[in-house]
Amino acid sequence: MSGAAAAGAAIAAAPALSSRTRRLLEGPVAPTLLRLAAPNVLVMVLQAAVSTLDAVFVGWLGSDALAGVSLVFPLVMLMQTMSAGGMGGGVASAVARALGGRRHEEADALVVHALVIAVIMAAAFTVLLELGGPALYHAMGGEGAALASAALYSRVLFGGALAYWLFNTLGSVIRGTGNMVLPASVMVGGGCLYLALSPALILGWGPLPRLGIAGAAAASVASFSLGSLALLGYLLSGRSLVRPRGLRLRWPLFREILRVGAPGSLNTILTNLTVVLLTGLVGPFGAPALAGYGLGARLEYLQIPIVFGLGSGLVTMVGTSMGAGHRARAQRVAWAGAAMAAGVTGTIGILAALFPHAWLGLFTSDPAVLAAGSGYLRIVGPCYGFFGAGLALYFASQGAGRLLWPLLSAVVRLAIAAAGGWLATRWLGAGLPGIFAAMGSALVAMGLINVAAVHFGAWRAPGPAAARRSP
Repeated sequence: MSGAAAAGAAIAAAPALSSRTRRLLEGPVAPTLLRLAAPNVLVMVLQAAVSTLDAVFVGWLGSDALAGVSLVFPLVMLMQTMSAGGMGGGVASAVARALGGRRHEEADALVVHALVIAVIMAAAFTVLLELGGPALYHAMGGEGAALASAALYSRVLFGGALAYWLFNTLGSVIRGTGNMVLPASVMVGGGCLYLALSPALILGWGPLPRLGIAGAAAASVASFSLGSLALLGYLLSGRSLVRPRGLRLRWPLFREILRVGAPGSLNTILTNLTVVLLTGLVGPFGAPALAGYGLGARLEYLQIPIVFGLGSGLVTMVGTSMGAGHRARAQRVAWAGAAMAAGVTGTIGILAALFPHAWLGLFTSDPAVLAAGSGYLRIVGPCYGFFGAGLALYFASQGAGRLLWPLLSAVVRLAIAAAGGWLATRWLGAGLPGIFAAMGSALVAMGLINVAAVHFGAWRAPGPAAARRSP
């Protein structure tokens, strides 16, 4: 039998594509991407609102509490972005490629392997932050009441790390099948629960105890725990395209997740390490500067869940297209997503630069905090569009299984931001504006590198999945 005939026979013998998978491969690019992204974008806007109100609630406790949360926030976002966008992207990409290649049993087995990874990673976060958290927050500039607030908030939140890892891993599995509505709906429910529970636990409403800053962390853990149970129940119900089956663990399936998830997780480590190092540079300027920078950086961080809403659709569409061998379509999807992300994040950044008090005034009226936060937004805000485009192409590259250049862009961002910020304060005497200028330059570089990489052919080399299907 000829190679072409053998390939045709293999395709004919493979399980039929589901209607959902066929839409991902054949539907018009922009409308299909928007349809996938719309539930997640709406939910991520809600998550951004929840994160904003979280800071508002903590702000009731004073500037020391705000400064404490600012110290922990980069580590919280590290865990969230690693579990949802880093390793979670590896999970969604692996499931999407398996379904695109009609390997349904492999897709089922990937669920079990993804859960094993989630448990291991959650345990690592709990142990490392319990043992080293206070020393890290002190090294970042935390002192006195601010350091005490950081340590307490961290202990409660990272004590429940498993809830976050399970929720984001299970959501990634379901999004990898093309179902964006269910994870989005569960996120809405969890966000509503958090908004009701957090102020009640912080202030001790009714019969609930007054827990202060620990109440905000406890409310977050509770909402993610219930969300995890809901997603697991759906997967076990048999209504999903995949379900956790095949308890025998196999290294090739771990590798299928980790070859995208590990570089993606390293990318999130580098991104959050950038913020940690810069928080350390801002710390010596005092608690008001630290709080102001933290509020400004919070808006930058909020770009991540917003773009993630679009990026989850990118991972699924690009991964399915690459799994089916449709590389040209995968690239068209990537460019459409990058343009959308740049438009949204660029608009947010410019508005924040023009009207910084509209954002900062939600949290504080302290003049020193407002001055530091305004300085950050006026300098860094106009660079958000580059950040959005680069982040969207990072998600698209996860779907393609090609993460070398996004990883290198994160290294360059870290080098420019940290080295530039250090030079600005130690050698040039430029103070906070110099640190902020380094941050903005780093975002521009990160975006341009990812755009250039995809444009000049970073996805052309055949990956392991493609090689396996070659006749």
